[in-house]
Amino acid sequence: MSTCLIEMERETMIDFDLTEEQRMLRQMAHDFAANEIAPVAEKYDREAKFPEPVIKKAQEAGLINVNVPEEYGGVGASLLEECLIAEELCWGCSGIATNILVNNLAAYPIILAGNDEQKREWLGRLVNDGVMASYAVTEPGAGSDVVAIRTSAKRVGDEYVLNGTKTFISNATVANFYVVFAVTDPEKRHKGLSAFIVDRDTPGLKVGKKLEKLGQRAADTAEVVLEDVRVPVANLLGNEGDGFLIAMRVFDHSRPVVAASAVGVARRAMEEAIRYAAERQAFGVPIWRHQAIGHKIADMAISIEAARMLAWRAAWLVDKGTPNTMLASMAKAFAADTAMQITVDAVQVFGGYGYSSEYPVEKLLRDCKVYQIYEGTSEIQRNVIVRELFRPYRKK
Repeated sequence: MSTCLIEMERETMIDFDLTEEQRMLRQMAHDFAANEIAPVAEKYDREAKFPEPVIKKAQEAGLINVNVPEEYGGVGASLLEECLIAEELCWGCSGIATNILVNNLAAYPIILAGNDEQKREWLGRLVNDGVMASYAVTEPGAGSDVVAIRTSAKRVGDEYVLNGTKTFISNATVANFYVVFAVTDPEKRHKGLSAFIVDRDTPGLKVGKKLEKLGQRAADTAEVVLEDVRVPVANLLGNEGDGFLIAMRVFDHSRPVVAASAVGVARRAMEEAIRYAAERQAFGVPIWRHQAIGHKIADMAISIEAARMLAWRAAWLVDKGTPNTMLASMAKAFAADTAMQITVDAVQVFGGYGYSSEYPVEKLLRDCKVYQIYEGTSEIQRNVIVRELFRPYRKK
């Protein structure tokens, strides 16, 4: 075999092993979830309160802002490592975990499109000042359809004046700053969208009350209103019209993490179902010995492994510098739909007890639904997949 062919084979080899550092990182995240998140998950869900003590402990443990590059004070975690952390934290409670993970989401537009000065100031706030941040795209009439955004940004001298309303914004009530997407040129449609960093203290920016939600009730979610909010030109990310591209690049990074988060919830539901099925007896034997239950749990395990591999591969492609748009959508759609089915099945395994808030699967089911909605609905993910599959034929 020629040396060239051997090198080609080495380049195409697939390795599913994590490094020792990655295994330690995953274990640290799991220990944090088991010791600091899971014990208080029911309390914060019931009270729908921002879990400030847990957030402070997560900051001390180094589990927030993990994607900030080393040159700006962070640890520069890879996207795969973000997925490892997300799965474990969401195993503990996806509502509390969302508060922790949103800082990564808010940081990505700055990491991907910010200049050096913007990165030093705003990423520095996250790392050095321990503040929270928000990613503000969604509006009352614009969710998955980013082009439908109506928040406007008009250039006036050395400032932009922003007007509009954002909704379902995570960490809105506790954020120190927001990355806001607004229209700078409505005639250009998606090419007229821009992204801005907006300080919380800017006059005209108002945060509404927290929204009541079905699940992830511990996650801070609120409306943000902008009324003649004046933002310096220096706070524009990239150039005017770059907003749509920035948002799409952020999705390529965020969707694998959302997929891994859904895997964490699904895994917790399966573990709870296994524990219950081993203890609960019917007709003289543990219920897992009845094929209807045993196979249901077997299917959970199959789907979780498949969803995790999709999430990891989508993240791995980003870490390699390879386009991952289709894989990111596949991972997000499959993991979200899988987690929803698994939590429904876990409730079924528990029977009447699964419908009671006395057991955790009821909360897992409520928490899970939003994975099929945010970061692009499962329907939108399929649109993206179709678009990518038929890209060669679109010009014909």
